[in-house]
Amino acid sequence: MAESREAALRCTRDEHGAERLRDDGTRTETSVEQKKVESSVGAIFTAVKNHQEAIQLVLERELHSHYLRKGLQQLSESYECLDASRPWLCYWIVHSLTLLDEPIPESVASSVCQFLARCQAPSGGFGGGPCQQPHLAPTYAAVNALCTIGTEEAYDVINREKLLEFLCSLKQPNGSFNMHVGGEVDVRSAYCAATVASLTNIVTPKLFEGTAEWIARCQFWEGGIGGVPGMEAHGGYTFCGLAALVILKKVHLLDMKSLLRWVAFRQMRFEGGFQGRCNKLVDGCYSFWQAGLMPLIHRMLHAEGDPALSLTNWMFDQKALQEYILLCCQCPSGGLLDKPGKSRDFYHTCYCLSGLSIAQHFGGGEILHETVIGVPENSLKPTHPVYNIVPDKVGHAVVYFMQKAVPDAKEFKRN
Repeated sequence: MAESREAALRCTRDEHGAERLRDDGTRTETSVEQKKVESSVGAIFTAVKNHQEAIQLVLERELHSHYLRKGLQQLSESYECLDASRPWLCYWIVHSLTLLDEPIPESVASSVCQFLARCQAPSGGFGGGPCQQPHLAPTYAAVNALCTIGTEEAYDVINREKLLEFLCSLKQPNGSFNMHVGGEVDVRSAYCAATVASLTNIVTPKLFEGTAEWIARCQFWEGGIGGVPGMEAHGGYTFCGLAALVILKKVHLLDMKSLLRWVAFRQMRFEGGFQGRCNKLVDGCYSFWQAGLMPLIHRMLHAEGDPALSLTNWMFDQKALQEYILLCCQCPSGGLLDKPGKSRDFYHTCYCLSGLSIAQHFGGGEILHETVIGVPENSLKPTHPVYNIVPDKVGHAVVYFMQKAVPDAKEFKRN
């Protein structure tokens, strides 16, 4: 059920203006940029406050769906720079359409499957496009897209035996993973490996040996997780690290109170959205990378029997985040964006919608509690906070692949 306008619109309250940046008067690049963003966001909030009776908070579903459907069939020349990210485009679009509960025609879904099959390398894993080097990032995107489509044709695209061999070829002695053969190492690679392996049932005893311990060493003194040990905490890396540890069932290796404190302070007081790091600007994509951490943290604290946990809300301001996305991140011609003044793109469309979904849905089953700002039709389908796929798609994929034996990849034969 939608919340009332009075309860939802934080930006219409007189005291909201006091949440703007309060600095010490010393002009810095950071403070200048923050004030610019607050000015552009504040102009939108002021317009809403001055015209409350005429303005409704509406997720422009049809405009977004049209933008996404068009992108799934044909892209302009401006997307040439993303030639090595084509499985990502497939994932961002099909997941966004699924969140919007927009069906993908069977013929289009089949075309996506056939295209992703051409991105799969003979040695295992997926590249950024046909005949490109296999890489863990597009492998994650391809597997997520195929599981979101969820047909037998989609599942059967994935060569599980070769995928396991590919993951084994990237595993390092300290538990980390390269992003590709000879490539960089960071927390993203551990997450991508863990998600694709768990979804497709190719987890073996040695594959993730030492991985959880390596991720735990990436937790920075701030509380969040950096890309590698000693690196500054970052929202994307923190999500990847925590979600991977959830899959590996070793979340206890982290200082969870420190992590919770860090992510809670990443929600911007004035804008309502999230920043990715300390002293950075709000960005719509962190609506998922940061807010998506909260269900994972909540789950762990609930398992420990923490009596302070709410049974109706996540540990962030869900209304404020929805308000930021709906008022500041929607492009009038469809698609979503980083912040006012930025251009729409499929990446921000995906993660703004994913974050909006997290903010709308608490729990599940008997303890499902929905907080939908604006009209009731704004409600999206829920997303799984570990995989960022709709939960029933995760369930169907897991059931399908659990019926198949875990392949023998002759692990680490290169060593």
